[in-house]
Amino acid sequence: MAVAFWKYHALGNDYLVIDPERGGEALQPWQIQRLCHRHFGIGADGILWGPWPAPAADFGVRIFNPDGSEAEKSGNGLRIFARYLWDQGKVGEAPFQVQTLGGRVSVQVQQQGRQVRVEMGQVSFYSRLIPVTGPDREVIQEPITVLDQTFTFTAATIGNPHCVIIVPETRPELAQTYGPLIEHHPLFPQRTNVQFVQVLSRQRLRLEIWERGAGYTLASGSSSSAAAAAAYRLGLCDAEVTVEMPGGELHISMTPDLYVTMTGPVQGIAQGVLAPDIFAG
Repeated sequence: MAVAFWKYHALGNDYLVIDPERGGEALQPWQIQRLCHRHFGIGADGILWGPWPAPAADFGVRIFNPDGSEAEKSGNGLRIFARYLWDQGKVGEAPFQVQTLGGRVSVQVQQQGRQVRVEMGQVSFYSRLIPVTGPDREVIQEPITVLDQTFTFTAATIGNPHCVIIVPETRPELAQTYGPLIEHHPLFPQRTNVQFVQVLSRQRLRLEIWERGAGYTLASGSSSSAAAAAAYRLGLCDAEVTVEMPGGELHISMTPDLYVTMTGPVQGIAQGVLAPDIFAG
């Protein structure tokens, strides 16, 4: 059977959807690496494998990074998956539930598929949940040293791990230089996503992102959620905030106990069929 794929992007963060109902078998890590490669494959920041039957939700999806590792959750990936379900006529305008490795989320497609709202879940700063090594604690404003620089970071989880660093001014070089070292720092036994955050106002944040298993990223929904929650916890922003990234903007809304809702756009790119010899050689 020919294996079909669909490609979408959410603020420049692009994913391939491989549907098991359309001949898409579970992929090996090396096959994921090949598909995501910008020269030897189709090129993508990750792969969404689904939908699959989830006992406790309407749909299930597995999320894979371009290095072949599996991600617990992805805000942009969830928006793209929702758009795919909309395009296939599997969902309408009513909210529905999606099961991920990082927990179940509620999703709603809006504006005829152009916008998607995701209830991302509750952010926690507890070390054993993220995880972060050391004693059980909330990891708030602790030092981390990489190369020639010591940063102050807040660690968080929203189903996947994050290291949030508030800086006076953020720029791509910060994420590109220090991101890979922080991702693999011994403090984070399961690695981590990294966000350098500039507070522009109480209603606006600017992010540069190094994504675990993917590298420098134009946008990230879970990173935006974690960064906004950390800034809110530190008293630096309001509960309603716009997160600005190189790929565009997301709207983040938070409750006092840090349940996060994210809203942002999705665009289709292409659909097609994998060539029979894509995994050859």
